[in-house]
Order: sequence, then C-alpha cells, then structure tokens
Amino acid sequence: MGTDESVPSSFRDPSGFLFRRNGQLYRQVNDSYRADYKLLMESGLYQDLTTQGLLVPHVETSEPHMSDGGNLVIQPETIPFISYAYEWCFSQLQDAALSTLSVQKKAVEHGMSLKDASAYNIQFRGCCPVMIDTLSFEQYREGEPWVAYRQFCQHFLAPLALMSHTDVRLSQLLRVNIDGIPLDLAGHLLPSKTRLNLGLATHIHLHAQAQQKYADKQAKPTGRKMSRMAFLGLIDNLESTTRRLSWKPEGTEWAEYYAATNYTDASLEHKAELVADYLEKARPQTVWDLGANTGRFSRIAADRGIPTVAFDIDPAAVERDYVDCRKRDERNLLPLLSDLTNPSPAIGWQNRERQSLSERGPCDTAMALALIHHLAIGNNLPFNRIVDFLACICRTLIIEFVPKTDSQVQRLLATREDIFPGYARAGFEQAFSTRFTILASTPVKDSERTVYLMELRPT
Repeated sequence: MGTDESVPSSFRDPSGFLFRRNGQLYRQVNDSYRADYKLLMESGLYQDLTTQGLLVPHVETSEPHMSDGGNLVIQPETIPFISYAYEWCFSQLQDAALSTLSVQKKAVEHGMSLKDASAYNIQFRGCCPVMIDTLSFEQYREGEPWVAYRQFCQHFLAPLALMSHTDVRLSQLLRVNIDGIPLDLAGHLLPSKTRLNLGLATHIHLHAQAQQKYADKQAKPTGRKMSRMAFLGLIDNLESTTRRLSWKPEGTEWAEYYAATNYTDASLEHKAELVADYLEKARPQTVWDLGANTGRFSRIAADRGIPTVAFDIDPAAVERDYVDCRKRDERNLLPLLSDLTNPSPAIGWQNRERQSLSERGPCDTAMALALIHHLAIGNNLPFNRIVDFLACICRTLIIEFVPKTDSQVQRLLATREDIFPGYARAGFEQAFSTRFTILASTPVKDSERTVYLMELRPT
C-alpha cells in the first residue's frame, strides 16, 4: 500500500471520503453507502449524468481501502483547479445552481435524489459546471421532502438573490458562512420588494420564518407527506426562481479598462505577441493570470490548450469574461474573482476544509500584466513583498512593469501624495532579481511599459 493522505474537504460524509495515495486522488465508498452506490450505477443515472457532463466520471479500482468500513475504492476524474462559490461571478453561481437542479431532476427520474445540494459539490471545467460528489445520491422515497432544500437555498438562492437585488459584493458572505448564507440574514438584507416575488417570498422569507419556528426542539413540523408531483413542483419552482434572477455588469472601476487605457492598437497587438512568445519559451502546463480583467491575454494561453485561471478583483470584469467563455464553450479558461491583497483564506474545520489560494498552487507560469502599479502604488505594497508572494505561487513569471509616467499610474497618484521614491524600473529589477532570474525583457511598442520573462531561482 502506498502513502495515504485524507482530503480534509470530505471528512464529514459518512458515505465515504476522498484521499490521495502516491499523488493520485481516490474516493473510498463505505459499506453504509453500498446500496445507494449500486442503485446509482445500475439505474442508468450515472451513465445519464456523466454522458451529459453533469457528474464527474470515475473508474472502479482494486485499490485497498484507506480505512475500515470501506466497500470500494473509485478514482474520479480530476478537476484542473478547485474553486469556491465566493470566487465565482454571478453567472457562475447561477449556472452552478441550475446544474444542481438539473442533476436533481434527472436523479428523480431514475429513482434517486440528492441528499446534498452544497455549492462545494460543484466545480468548473472551463465554463462548464460539473458535480464532483459521486456519493451525494440516495434512493428517492415518495412522500419524503427534499432533505437538501435548505442547503440549496442557503448555498445558491440566497446569495444569488442578494447579488441580484442588493449588492453583487454580498457573495463574499459565503466566505464566513461555510454552510451558506442564513436565510434570516438574507431576508433582512434583501429589499422589501422581494417579499412580493412569489419565489423569493416562499424560498427565502417564508422559509426563514419556518426555520425560526422549528428551531425550538419542542416544536415539531407537521407530518404531511410530499407527493412526487409536489416534489418535482418544488424543483421546478426553484429552477424558475433562480433563472429569473439577473445582474448586469456595469459601473465598476476596471470593467472598461481597455477602453480607457493609453494603449494603441499596435501596442496591444505587440504586447499579445510578447505574451505568446514568452509562453512559448516557458512551455507551462498551467497558467494563472493575475489581474486578468476580461481575459484578453488569458486567452492566449487557453487557446494553446493550457489550463488557465484568470483572476480579477472586479465582479463586472469576471462576469464579462465568464459570459464570453460560455458563449465560446471554453474548456481551458476559468475566470475567478480574487482580491490579491486579500485572497481566499483557508477556512472550515481546523482551517483545512477549503484551501487558501496559495495552497492550490503553485502554477507553472503566472502572468502579472498591468498589475504591479496597482499593488505597489494603489495598495502600498513594497516590491519585496510582491516578489515573495509571486515566488510562492509560480515557477516562471510573465510580468509587465508600468512606470510612473504612464497615464494609469498618474491616475492612481492623482488623489494622493507620491510616497513611492523607489518605484522605478531599476528598483523593480533589483527586487525581482533576489528571487527570480530575468530571462528576457522587451519594451511594448508605443508605450513606456516593459514585459519581462522571469524564472524562479532555485532555493
């Protein structure tokens, strides 16, 4: 038997858990889940879901169980990058919600039902949401309510309603509420007009009241049965309520960045050529584009078949990037929301259930184009701190230096005192040379900017 390491994100499930053995990802299926697993595989549900890309496929193995109580070890297809709901734009969360409901409807057709409706059970392969928890299904028993109803509302419907009707930034409440946004909190934050929306009134406002009513253990819910027709009606109503929610990406600071920048068409084209050339030299297997905006340069890597994650702080930019990826059925580019000055932390039990951003690296190549001035001047980060961060997350680096004379830097300095005497190309090169070897540097045509290719120095 090889070296085993359990994956902390799945320890709560009594049906089984994920573990790594010699670097390979496996899932142990416990004896307690034997009957439901058999139904999943023999009912045709597994085949239906995997064929349509709604469930991650797996193979059954002869690997020994990691712990007692195991019945079978399966090997699921791996996802290139694990992301979380608080890193998704509005349309990503909405697509993940609708995908979950599609899975549930198909499950009922095959005599099963989802016992979990967690946003953490969904991952993205490019623009395509897919369920990754093979053990989330149980036999459907007519008359019983949907046990995952509250979880779906807290993980999906409540944050989507808040993003749509109150403020798109409220998705970040998911970072501090690991089992979704409490419905009473969502009800307090939503405008009163949502009480006139039948779907939101039912699934959030009235649902929250029912939760409070039965929070007292002495209060018992009625024993009313839910017919199959009512069960499917609930799923249909959740689907229609989710689809009606919308958010238009406008009015944020960087969504129109390229319309306001001082780049000429020729300089943008030259910069794209430099990025392509440096990617050819670096030959990465994975790319992270930091400060990707709407993904213009991320696509240079993705179009080469390189799994690429495009991070940006602006919800509108990420939304536009994702919607464009969805139109093109992009499978190699994953846009995500991230503030690099306050990236996703490790959270959950013992701070291990959900990984920090850096724990999900390193990538082979990071791109930091038109970013350094936002970090150094916009956020007062010294060059050496930026260098340390980038050295932790990548092996090669494509980075653009933007001097003080650039109009975008002048824009940052317009409302503040210039307290950055060390912000100059010489200081930039000196700082980065402490951790990286500069392999190439080329000025961008018709600009004062320079694009560098760097390689991490051996430690």
